[in-house]
Amino acid sequence: MKTITIALAAAALGLSATASLAHDYKLGALEIGHPYARATPPNAPVSGGYLTIRNNGETADRLIGGKAGFADRVEIHEMSMENDVMKMRELADGLEIPAGGEVELKPGGYHIMFIGLDSRMAEGDSRPVTLTFEKAGSIEVDFSVEDINAMRGDMKKDGHGAMDHGEGAHGGMKHGD
Repeated sequence: MKTITIALAAAALGLSATASLAHDYKLGALEIGHPYARATPPNAPVSGGYLTIRNNGETADRLIGGKAGFADRVEIHEMSMENDVMKMRELADGLEIPAGGEVELKPGGYHIMFIGLDSRMAEGDSRPVTLTFEKAGSIEVDFSVEDINAMRGDMKKDGHGAMDHGEGAHGGMKHGD
């Protein structure tokens, strides 16, 4: 009986480790960890995407864009505070991932914008997105969709709940420069 219990525990640990690794990706020297997107209310035109990118290489690379079948556009954005005003802007040249460094895309900072959603992003969904890097090329990753209510504190920090995002691109809202 003890042998069966140990075998079952080991199997469970193995499955648990596999499940957690299943949400991490590797492309050359780049490691992409835990991609997730914000769940949206019905008819929302945008959602934010977040992840961590580690560059184990000796040269910098750059996240320059992406494609998603569920959105018209995928853009790389930055949030920053200027004179006590939270502003968001697209990074036209992409986001540098320094050699030997790591960049975290998170609410209130760097993030991916999915613009022109074709449907609601519901908690528990998984959405495939192709990320494109300047040197490493492209990779398809699955963004898990997480509950918007669990992220309310993050929304206040990154301003997506109440800020102007950009003329036309985000359903008629305005963008900070």
